[in-house]
Amino acid sequence: MANEKNVFGKPLVLCCGNSGFTREGFCSVPAADLGNHSICAIVDEPFLTFSKRRGNDLSAPKPELAFPGLSEGDRWCLCASRWLEAHQAGVAPKVVLSATNKKALDVVPLSLLEAYATEPAA
Repeated sequence: MANEKNVFGKPLVLCCGNSGFTREGFCSVPAADLGNHSICAIVDEPFLTFSKRRGNDLSAPKPELAFPGLSEGDRWCLCASRWLEAHQAGVAPKVVLSATNKKALDVVPLSLLEAYATEPAA
């Protein structure tokens, strides 16, 4: 993770606790992460409902995975393709660009991510 960069080519910052493919809180994208969990999102109810309808109930606790479930306002490393699906459905959550891995740009243009940014461009 130490060498990974955000969408601006700067060091990736922490998204949240127990998130991302590696569960270290960073939206790291190692080679084994075929889902590209690169976008640090601030989830909201419309997105959580959308994700549940798509078969991934992120609000449901999963104690066996030490996952308490997400609530509105929580940060989470989302798959870039799911975030793009949510955008196309009109329910994409806000993103934290400094914590979003540059690998997101393989799927989502920077200009689109910037439209959902919670912080100014770096």
